[in-house]
Amino acid sequence: MTLTQGGEWLPMAEIATIQQRGWERQRAHVLENSAFYQTLWNGVQPPADLRDLAKLPLSDKAGLRLSQAEHGPFGNYLATPRATAVRLHRTSGTTGQAMNLALSAHDCRVTEVVGGRSHRAAGLTADHTVVHCLNYQMWMGGLTDHMTLEQTGALVVPFGVGGTELLIRTILEVGINAISCTPSYPAVLERVLETRFPGIMPRDLGLKIGLFGGEPGLDDPALRNRLRETWGMEARNANYGVSDVLSNFASQCEHDTRLHFLGMDVLYPELIDSESTDVIPISAGVRGELVLTHLERECQPLVRFRTGDIIEIDETEPCQCGRHGFRFRVVGRSDDMIVVRGLNMFPTMVAAVLAANSSLLGDYRIILDQPPPFDVLPLTCELARGVADEPGLAQRIEADLKRNLGATARVTLVPHGTFPVTEGKTKRVIRSYE
Repeated sequence: MTLTQGGEWLPMAEIATIQQRGWERQRAHVLENSAFYQTLWNGVQPPADLRDLAKLPLSDKAGLRLSQAEHGPFGNYLATPRATAVRLHRTSGTTGQAMNLALSAHDCRVTEVVGGRSHRAAGLTADHTVVHCLNYQMWMGGLTDHMTLEQTGALVVPFGVGGTELLIRTILEVGINAISCTPSYPAVLERVLETRFPGIMPRDLGLKIGLFGGEPGLDDPALRNRLRETWGMEARNANYGVSDVLSNFASQCEHDTRLHFLGMDVLYPELIDSESTDVIPISAGVRGELVLTHLERECQPLVRFRTGDIIEIDETEPCQCGRHGFRFRVVGRSDDMIVVRGLNMFPTMVAAVLAANSSLLGDYRIILDQPPPFDVLPLTCELARGVADEPGLAQRIEADLKRNLGATARVTLVPHGTFPVTEGKTKRVIRSYE
């Protein structure tokens, strides 16, 4: 077994040895039991040395979807007897066919231990009572993330989504001091407090730490400052994962807002150029699409799996907190990238510009009503509370976007409260032509 208690503290030389041993076992398991990869590799023997992994072809979500459609419910990349699986999760299917995820008892244990590293790094301890407000209805973020929260020793309240008034009463009555949710959910709580609990301010709830995931946005210092000023809590990016791979394997710590990659003993990361698929060596300052290989997976092991996430690596040296592994930021998703006259635009880049404008709430939608190519970026922005549209405001925002991103935008302003606030993930790129 490659899973190492305290693996996030190990130096990279030791991790490399653990990874190689893990690959040797995983390679044999996949080669013998995964019909999916037997077909994909087409008789090519996977290399014995993990450093030669790039000789194998990439796998991706489209291939997994096709596999499950033809070999339901788990696809022919299920590498164990069905009886080995003890838990089924399902992805939301917001970007295509919903996927069935099978985990063995061992897979569940690995998931919980590595996820626990993430929440612990973000500051959750046995002194906290944390309410978990993600969807428990088969989604990986519900039950599985609940179990990773328990790994820290914290008292976990399994609340889920919906019933926001009950949630507020529960926080006050139980003395909850931490919350696990999406970054957009505090805005929902604020609206309910304002309309249903007059006189109670967000700070009065006593939340000291927010463990956020599932959506972009926390790279924006303005959002963090707003949450600190409004709620009196520290906002931590505590839950980065890829459902098909591992639900949570990266988090920030108290010293650094960038994500620490905390699963090096059970995952082998690569970076590639999304267009050419050439491998980009992992080093400080590089950007590319994250590709992951399981080193410790029984039911549905993946090899050289394209996550679709574009990340930028900022640091490869150990952090002040003592954790090893590289630190990175998620720039966007390859399927959310919009090319405007040759410029690659990601929603996170747009959000950073909008957040600097006090006239805006920060919520927005990029509504694409025709297929590419795109000459302009069509952007609908919500005004901040108490701010009215005024002549020239949209043009000033367009100028800010042009100056910071180089792209021409067409900005439409809508009143505060136009966009619904949700408890789940907020989709900001809408391709209405699909």
